[in-house]
Amino acid sequence: MWSTPYDIIIVGAGVAGAALAHALSTSKRLNEKPFRICLLERSLAEPDRIVGELLQPGGYGALQKLGLESCTDGIDAVPVRGYAVVLDGQPVHIPYPDAREGRSFHHGRFIQALRSKAKQAPGVEVIEATVSELIECPVTGRILGVRATRKAEGAVEKEPFFADLTIVADGCFSNFRSSVMGQAAIKPALKSHFVGLILEDIQLPIDKHGTVVLVKGHGPVLLYQIGTHETRILLDVKAPLPNDLKQFIIDEILPQLPSSVHLALHRALDKDRLRRMPNSFLPPAEQGGHHTKEGVFLLGDAWNMRHPLTGGGMMVAFNDVVILRDLLTGVRDLSNWKEMARVLHKWHWKRKALASTSSG
Repeated sequence: MWSTPYDIIIVGAGVAGAALAHALSTSKRLNEKPFRICLLERSLAEPDRIVGELLQPGGYGALQKLGLESCTDGIDAVPVRGYAVVLDGQPVHIPYPDAREGRSFHHGRFIQALRSKAKQAPGVEVIEATVSELIECPVTGRILGVRATRKAEGAVEKEPFFADLTIVADGCFSNFRSSVMGQAAIKPALKSHFVGLILEDIQLPIDKHGTVVLVKGHGPVLLYQIGTHETRILLDVKAPLPNDLKQFIIDEILPQLPSSVHLALHRALDKDRLRRMPNSFLPPAEQGGHHTKEGVFLLGDAWNMRHPLTGGGMMVAFNDVVILRDLLTGVRDLSNWKEMARVLHKWHWKRKALASTSSG
């Protein structure tokens, strides 16, 4: 069974994948033919994560360039106007320059808004399916598409999807990183873990500012609002994690936090489970060369990660989408890998100004 061919398959409808599908579908190509895009996502249910909740001004600006700024409307998003860095109980105010603003929000609500935009975009077909493998030409080794199993009840057959170009944006736990990068693959380096909870109705040292508390003997603690009444707290805990995380937080971390946080943190520890996410570093190896697969490239956390303390991940992802939109719409033939290799080279170096830094 051969599926309808597409120009582009995007694996993963997260921050980068959903935004790129919308961006490419709403942009005019050099050959004036609209892209036919297949956006494959394992689960279209609202995701529940403890990162991807703070968008720096540089990321919000990229969102505006993509015409997606309305994705922060109607989800109880909060303006972010800078940071307060707290040491020994004393906050230092670091406002964003030129009165710029970012946004913070519930990650899942924001992702659903991005997916909604992708679903409405012309030429984009959003399919809930689990991608299990890349389809490789047995002669040339080029990637021709993917095999995936739809989530529809009773579906067990792996269905082939073919396209001139496959873009893998399946996140930090990517199943295809090594397959795509080949000898150029770099293994993510685990630096620490973020342990997260949601605090209710607390007052931060400076309203509508992210708060970084420098904790003696341990990693920093980050707090920021994700809704009118909810504030995310993320504790940077070095590996190996303590056996009793809750007691570790009570004994080692809580006494060094602002007093306005103490009661809410005790309540959260009593009623909620501690969530954790690895903080990994993955430098971006250049794609499109002899060591990487033809017909496919990586995007987002599947390819490049930085410590989430800076809130720079989504900013880099949306700016990558802006650059790729402008470059890919100028490609006459996506199956011409020499032309695509030049595009990937340009992208690799054009993104350096933002991707190599953590500020917004």
